[in-house]
Amino acid sequence: MQHFKGVIFDMDGCLVDSEPLCLQAIADEMRTLGVRNVTADEIGARFLGVSMATIETYAAERLGHDVPDDFAALIEDKLIRRYRDELVLIEGVDPLLRQLTLTGHVLGLATGASVRRMRSTLEISDLADHFGARAVSAEHVKAGKPEPDVFLEAARRMGLDPSVCLVVEDSPHGILAATRAGMSSVGFVGGSHLKGREKEHAKTLVQAGAAQVFDDLNELSGFVLPTSGVR
Repeated sequence: MQHFKGVIFDMDGCLVDSEPLCLQAIADEMRTLGVRNVTADEIGARFLGVSMATIETYAAERLGHDVPDDFAALIEDKLIRRYRDELVLIEGVDPLLRQLTLTGHVLGLATGASVRRMRSTLEISDLADHFGARAVSAEHVKAGKPEPDVFLEAARRMGLDPSVCLVVEDSPHGILAATRAGMSSVGFVGGSHLKGREKEHAKTLVQAGAAQVFDDLNELSGFVLPTSGVR
């Protein structure tokens, strides 16, 4: 069993159960702009885990012209308002993060979300103290997932070599980015946005390079801490 000194989490769908809200908000805004027949499921299948810039490019292609400059801001405004009442943690997140910290693991975060949404999400969910300056947004780097930049920046801030970092991801784009960064990765399919298609998505994550896939964070704890687990 490889010994990992650091664990880097994706945010949406791995720490907070926010993906349904995010995907629906993106699809709604695209329809408002005139993109026909776009759905949250389509956005999730194509772009789960990537930066908003990539989604903006897709929306522009569907429209035949650039999206408004405030496209991302409008989506984030709606999301952050909903987060204050509707955002919930993935079950088992807080005890897992506490256990990893107690056992000497360094925690990092790498997300395709903007800096604003990342910070708002961590504050609303009371997770900010677990990560501090080791939380990295796609806006902090040159290229988002599936490029490795966001994970490499997280490892740099954690003070660790990429080879001793484990990535936890729900997106094949994120798994590929972790591999390109020289990191091991595991998939997580316990978010509500994957309900009913966990097995199908797990296969996609394994094909992308995930060493294992979990639908329960207690099982993930056993992978990182084989003799302890979450208490």
